[in-house]
Amino acid sequence: MDVPKDQMSILLDCGLYNSAQMLGCFLVSSSSVNNDTSPHLKAENLALHGDALFRDKEYRRAIHVYKQALQFHKIVPKVNSTIRSSLSASNRSSSPNSFNVSAINENEVKFKIATCHCAINENRAALVELEAIPSKSRNLQMNLLMGKLYRYFKHNRPAISCYKECLRHCPYILEAVTSLAELGIQAKEIFSLLPQTPSRSGRPPFDQFDSSRWLQRYVEAQCCIASNDYKGGLEIFSELLQRFPNNVHILLEMAKVEAIIGKNDEAIMNFEKARSIDPYVVTYMDEYAMLLKLKSDPLKLNKLVHDLLNIDPARPEVFVALSVMCERKDDRAALSNAEKSIRIDERHITGHIVKGNLFLSMNQPEAAVAAFRCAQELRSDLRSYQGLVRSYLALSKTKEALYAAREAMKAMPQSAKALKLVGDVYASNSSGREKAKKFYESALRLEPGYLGAALALAELHVMEGRNYEAVTLLERYLKDWADDSLHVKLAQVFAATNMMQDSLSHYQAALRINPLNEAAKKGLERLEKQMKGVDPDAPEEEEDNDGEDADGDPEDAEIL
Repeated sequence: MDVPKDQMSILLDCGLYNSAQMLGCFLVSSSSVNNDTSPHLKAENLALHGDALFRDKEYRRAIHVYKQALQFHKIVPKVNSTIRSSLSASNRSSSPNSFNVSAINENEVKFKIATCHCAINENRAALVELEAIPSKSRNLQMNLLMGKLYRYFKHNRPAISCYKECLRHCPYILEAVTSLAELGIQAKEIFSLLPQTPSRSGRPPFDQFDSSRWLQRYVEAQCCIASNDYKGGLEIFSELLQRFPNNVHILLEMAKVEAIIGKNDEAIMNFEKARSIDPYVVTYMDEYAMLLKLKSDPLKLNKLVHDLLNIDPARPEVFVALSVMCERKDDRAALSNAEKSIRIDERHITGHIVKGNLFLSMNQPEAAVAAFRCAQELRSDLRSYQGLVRSYLALSKTKEALYAAREAMKAMPQSAKALKLVGDVYASNSSGREKAKKFYESALRLEPGYLGAALALAELHVMEGRNYEAVTLLERYLKDWADDSLHVKLAQVFAATNMMQDSLSHYQAALRINPLNEAAKKGLERLEKQMKGVDPDAPEEEEDNDGEDADGDPEDAEIL
């Protein structure tokens, strides 16, 4: 009795994969199909059974069955030649239909095997399968997967070739555009791969956002961001957002860049807008979680993590968000979640950055260096440089810290934050304070509203005994910044000059803005003891040391 093959196809088309794979067991074991005389039928049946297993996510079984299908597919030409010779010997005429021809596409089956290998993180085996497909026979899906795999193994030249081939097939593969930009390909070279669509009249269209123009602007934005021209990239994305309002992809891209360069309020606003349009989006939500942690908003952070776990608990962003939520409550759990995100996707940059920051907080700077280096190899952004500088300074490796800071400055010559990073290295040594002052002042000239540089310069003034200059500088920012770290720094300066009442009011202001600010809590507790005439250092020395560590938190907050 034959098993109807068309019923197998119907089950697959209807998405009934479990039923399909059970029926497939009958199909491939049917005694009516002779393996010797009908290998083409056997190959087709095995390929269908493999499809059922593949779609039912039984990837190892699918690989095994697909490979069996390919073995029978290879037998077909030998059988045909035997049949031809026997027909010739008996002087019979034969029509083309008398020969067995396998209906399966060998290259498609190899691609499915490669996809299965990728699903179980066997990337090397996947690449071997894809490379066995002749280049002229590779379709769009094959080239895109090959590009990803070559990039994973840091084979950048063949990755670039694959992504270019994708754009030749279809210019709207935005994933290929982003990858080419990140691999250092200039916008002009990418433009040459895109279709040129002049207007019917032969003149340039009046609307600058015709069908190809918006795509070119998107290419320009991604190339700006890849070359660390964040300002230019944000300007183009803002322009695109006017043309495509409520575009979730553009909102998320903008928010990601704003998070990287420290425009935290703008980033939070764009993340929230994206979530209001699409509450089930997961992309970059770990970046949003990091910002909520910085803003000390545990209610929103907890809700975000709860939502993400309900949407897709297998995504790397979810584990990074979990790690951020656990941070400082349970560092081991936080580290475990960060490592899980990397196991899911080794190229997930925020996983490496969060892991590096956790190692720093656990006083393991050497491990932090390794984590930040991994992030930097994937994409050099400000946060990986900041992490490296902090790690090297914790190891007292000033030369390495200065090299990393100068690397950041070369990569981002118009970044005030990169200038501040060089200043931080010089400020770590008493002999370099004058140079540090110049770099902090340069950062403020480049970006007058950069609070991080103002706080660092104020700290330098205090170290040099210039308390009045520190207060004057910080008070200038009070009008525009409702920031708890600014109030903490002012409170510390006033406390150092015995202006207890002013110090008290600023500690209280900091806690009104952020009730969880540890530096403000410790500072206020210490100040109250002083105001009562009690020596804050005498009773509990350990608590005092903790307080000193906490004083560093406001500046550390910039790192994320």
